[in-house]
Amino acid sequence: QLQASGGGLVQAGGSLRLSCTASGRTFTGYTMSWFRQAPGKEREFVAAMRLSGGNTAYADSLKGRFTISRDTAKNTVYLQMNSLKPEDTAIYYCAADNVIWGLVRRPDEYSYWGQGTQVTVSS
Repeated sequence: QLQASGGGLVQAGGSLRLSCTASGRTFTGYTMSWFRQAPGKEREFVAAMRLSGGNTAYADSLKGRFTISRDTAKNTVYLQMNSLKPEDTAIYYCAADNVIWGLVRRPDEYSYWGQGTQVTVSS
């Protein structure tokens, strides 16, 4: 129901745009978010967007480099990643659920997950 795409190999300083497309059910009013997980590390919050209203939230360490946006007509949320660093290397997952806004950073609040897309940043 959530299909993530857009990952790949990029040099440090480059950019990538990830997409997450929802299908099979309506996610109107839900929050759609991006998380990432590097090898040997826990899954961490990247960014969130409330689909109705457009509220956004970001991990403090990523503000200014990453931007979340949406295309309502396409049921798609994007993650624009600029000035990428080797430490951004991870599998990026999109997630969706009707999450209380104050809890959007918690992965256990989400029931719907995409399959993940690999982002590798070379130095």
